[in-house]
Amino acid sequence: MVAESSSSTRGCDCLLDERPGQPSEELIRRALRNWAFVLPGPDERELPTEIANTLHWVAKASRPLSDLGDAAIGRAVLDSLKLKLDGTAAAAETVRRKRRTLVNALHYAVDLGEFKENPITGIRWKKPKVAGEVDPRVVANPAQARSLLTAVSYVGGYGRARGRRLVGLFACMYYGALRPAEAVGLADADLKLPEVGWGTVLLNRTRPSVGKQWTDSGETHDDRGLKNRPAEEVRLVPIPPQLVANLRQHLDTFGTAEDGRLFTNERGGVVGSSTYYRVWQEARALALPPAAVASPLAARPYDLRHSALSTWLNSGVDPTEVAERAGNSVEVLLSRYAKCIDGRQEIVNRKIEELLREYE
Repeated sequence: MVAESSSSTRGCDCLLDERPGQPSEELIRRALRNWAFVLPGPDERELPTEIANTLHWVAKASRPLSDLGDAAIGRAVLDSLKLKLDGTAAAAETVRRKRRTLVNALHYAVDLGEFKENPITGIRWKKPKVAGEVDPRVVANPAQARSLLTAVSYVGGYGRARGRRLVGLFACMYYGALRPAEAVGLADADLKLPEVGWGTVLLNRTRPSVGKQWTDSGETHDDRGLKNRPAEEVRLVPIPPQLVANLRQHLDTFGTAEDGRLFTNERGGVVGSSTYYRVWQEARALALPPAAVASPLAARPYDLRHSALSTWLNSGVDPTEVAERAGNSVEVLLSRYAKCIDGRQEIVNRKIEELLREYE
């Protein structure tokens, strides 16, 4: 674990002793990630000779876990999290995620009696600042969003329907502000789609793409509850007529998977993040002028959710209602979208002025 927590051998001489026959950094990373820290473990399956030799070298070269009790070593480990494999600075969110993993691993070491207390949490170390606010440049206006959704339907040709079968997926992110993993897990039983007017989506599961080696089921996509919510909690999201019509058309054209899921890949499986990301990039090239394609505008599918929530807030919808539909707290919502709320002051001023006039 000590060797793995560094993410690479670069900057981590404090964790590995000098020994002859050191494998390359890439080989060490691959051996640890793909063989040492997944199930079944390396003792329970046959290893390629190169991998077996690499893990043997790491085991011999790794310093004792107790060395992390030295504050200088612990600080060096934390500093190494700030680097990518090529030695350049890692993104702040990546550093924070790696540190959280390391801290959790050492909490487990405390439970096992290796330490009396977590040696990392007491180290004074400057964390990189994570940008919590949404960049307003990524937000698409309603006209741009409609153009992008139309362009999705042209990706891959009509017969192959590589894009057409995903129009509804992206529409859920924009018109319903669903997270991508929520939209991927959406099933027919979760929907109420009237012939006219607003419908509803009852969210209760997500299908994030995490890789076969990291799920209990052995499938590429995990099956979880809603983000930051108890496993059985649900979220009711009203959806506008535009999305109702889109989902009805999708069901009429493509039906559902055997388990009731709305959206599938071309083989009927769960839609992978790489699949819908590629489709989205092709759609941007079709829908946007070159300058906009090169800009951050709706650069990622997740930006459709940002666009939806920004649009709702700018239209004057009460933040409490927006937060409820989005599955966020009001505090998180307003802090993240502060720079995307244009004209909010004027809306509030107008409402206050109208109220005061009633009592004149």
